[in-house]
Parts: sequence; C-alpha cells; structure tokens
Amino acid sequence: MSDGDIFTGEVIGTAILILFGAGVCAAVTLRHSKARASGWIVIAFGWGFGVLAGAYTAAPLSGGQLNPAVTIGIAVDTGKWGKVWVYLLGQIVGAMLGAVLAYLAYLAQFRANVPTEAGTDGPGGEPVPTLGVFSTVPEIRDPVANLVTEIIATVALVLPVLAFGLTKGLGESGITVLIVSLLVVGIGLSLGGPTGYAINPARDLGPRLVHTFLPIPNKGGSDWGYAWIPVVGPLIGGALAGLLYNAAF
Repeated sequence: MSDGDIFTGEVIGTAILILFGAGVCAAVTLRHSKARASGWIVIAFGWGFGVLAGAYTAAPLSGGQLNPAVTIGIAVDTGKWGKVWVYLLGQIVGAMLGAVLAYLAYLAQFRANVPTEAGTDGPGGEPVPTLGVFSTVPEIRDPVANLVTEIIATVALVLPVLAFGLTKGLGESGITVLIVSLLVVGIGLSLGGPTGYAINPARDLGPRLVHTFLPIPNKGGSDWGYAWIPVVGPLIGGALAGLLYNAAF
C-alpha cells in the first residue's frame, strides 16, 4: 500500500467512524433530537456500527485500522514502524473531519442549545453540555483510575484484533471487521461506564480539537486538563497488547 492510499483510506474510514459515533452521541444528548435520552446501549451500538462502516470502507486502501492504538499494537508486534506516521496522521485528520460532519448534521440542534422556558414544547432547561458529543468525559474524575480503565479497555480491544489475524477464514471471508465491530459494542457495554471508553486517541483528540474551535452556542469547556488520559491510556494499552500478543502467540 502506498502512503497516499493509506492516508486517504484512514481519513475516509476514521471520518465515517466519528460521524457515526459523534452522531449517535448527539442524537442521544441534544435537545430536539428524536433519539434524545435513548440511552447507553444505543450509544454503544452506534459506535460499533461506526467501526463497521468505517473499517469496511477503508479496508481496500489502508486495511482500515482507524485507531492509533491498533496501529501501535501492530507495529510493536511486527516491528514495522515505517508507515506508522502516515496512519496516525490520516486518523487524526479523519477524526476531525468526522466531528465537523456530525456537527453539520446536527447544526439546528446545536444552534437550539440555549436556555429554554417551559411551554408547549415541554419543560424548560439549561443548555445541554456538548463536549460529551465529541469526546469522552469520566463519570468520576480520578486520573489514575481513569488511566487504568482506558489501558484495560484498549488491551481488550487490540489483543483480540491481533489474534483475529490468526484465523485465516475470518480474513478471507471479510467477516473480521464485523466481529471487531461487535467487540467494540461489547467493550462499550461492559467497560465503557467509567470513562466513556475512548480506546482510540484519534477518536478523542480530533473531535476535542474541533469542539474547541466550533462556534457552538453555550458549548462549555473542552476539558483539556483531562485530554491526555484518553490519548496516553489507549497508546499504552495498544503497546501492551502488541507485547502480549508477540509473547504469547
């Protein structure tokens, strides 16, 4: 694969992933959305379907890694680092693009994110916090615990992803991406409660940058004090998964 194909594939695939993921968070969170308050299960499946659509789309060009933690895990296992920077750059750019597309898709809802009074449309309320649409926010702010959660959840993603490559039939049939998508849903349901399960540095960093600069009414802060955890935790988890895979398999 050429550098151009890798970059293009990762941009497109990651943009689709974030469009679905940020889109489902917006759908569940924002006022005047038909899916508002539909719950965590909907969010987990929305992210899983985002992986499904993004990875299948990117696979012919780049292999559809879409996640720096996966890229690092593969590099640690194989020792091939030459194209890692191309993957990472494509993933960050794609994540930012996907976040912008999700914002545009819910532009009216974001514009309506203002204090409201009770009336015919229902009870009034304060503006809805918007950072959670784009990036992860921990339920309990404890840096050590949050970091450990992200490391464990990322190992739970990357180690199986590497192991799936041992089963030839999965790759030949193209079903690997479907299984990884279900794995992401499972991680969300089981390990997503504490931090919102970034498990992907690009998924959190790219949209957080976009949230910082977008003209969203009453958007609140972008919480850069926490932003290192969903980047560092998944990178450590991806590297650990690569080492474990290399040692055990």
